[in-house]
Amino acid sequence: MTVGVPPRSSVARARAVVRLNTAYFQTKVLQSAVELGVFDLLADGPATADTLQEKLAVRHRLTPDFLDALVGLELLERDGAEYRNSDLTAEFLVTGQPTYLGGTCAQHAKLHYHAWGRLTEALRDGHAKSAVAAQGSTAYPDYYRDLDKARQVMTHMDAHNGFTADELARRLDWSEYTTFTDVGGARGNVAARIARAHPHLRGSVVDLPALRPLCDELMRELGTADRVHFAGGDFFVDPLPASDVIVMGHVLADWPLEKRMRLLHSAYRAVSPGGRIAVYDVMIDPSRDDLETLLQRLNSAMIRDDNSAYSVSDCEGYLREAGFEVEQVFRADTITRDHVVVARKAA
Repeated sequence: MTVGVPPRSSVARARAVVRLNTAYFQTKVLQSAVELGVFDLLADGPATADTLQEKLAVRHRLTPDFLDALVGLELLERDGAEYRNSDLTAEFLVTGQPTYLGGTCAQHAKLHYHAWGRLTEALRDGHAKSAVAAQGSTAYPDYYRDLDKARQVMTHMDAHNGFTADELARRLDWSEYTTFTDVGGARGNVAARIARAHPHLRGSVVDLPALRPLCDELMRELGTADRVHFAGGDFFVDPLPASDVIVMGHVLADWPLEKRMRLLHSAYRAVSPGGRIAVYDVMIDPSRDDLETLLQRLNSAMIRDDNSAYSVSDCEGYLREAGFEVEQVFRADTITRDHVVVARKAA
């Protein structure tokens, strides 16, 4: 007990446990608001509960309670009978904003929430419980054939990696380089943001060929089509594009050690002498006391069976074994609080 702080009552301690037990109530209120389009509708201006019910085609008698719960979560504000988006919602939960997080809310509602509902089973039998895990290695190639579905996943990924891209653009010294490749770069959001921050750079994005149309689409939208191109393929089979810098984020944890090393050896061959590699991921600290990181790792393991956590020291060891010299490690100010390990190939 902290000196000078009175002990909490038994009922207060009980409420703390109940808050944990029912935390998903808040999660689902947020996710349903995104799925229904509440925030996008209110982006056009304030509206009453009756107007929202009519335009959103919702009929439940407790819809006003649902809206007031969003007020309690500081996602909406209420002025008399009218509701409007809060500043937080306007910044992060309205479609079209560069910082839009609604895509990741929708993806968690569709995939992650149901997988977590089977956590006890997963702990007992040792297997992931998502729809992705059930489909095996063909899950993402099959899913990405439907560009609308793929676009939803990309919106989820971009919600996270945009912050990471800005950190990489700011904290790495790009002045002596002209080319870079983002391995497993999805539709190219990270590559585009780095290229926009450093106009002298030209970038490549390596990922599944099905994502090419979405990458081309995003590059046109962001004005980087002339400097960032898509290089589709299998990064375990095809050589990586020759580059001064390779970026590899949230990739290594998806594969067993043998494949991690195969990919890093391929990166070493692709990096120019004197060039660098930057690996970022949700890496475990030796103390293993960071709750957010531990929960993120559990989440990844619930989605895919071949996913496994690794530490910062593990990553440094992988890079040295591949031939790189580790130069820098830092904790990035990103949503998942990634660690970044930067290593150099001798000139």
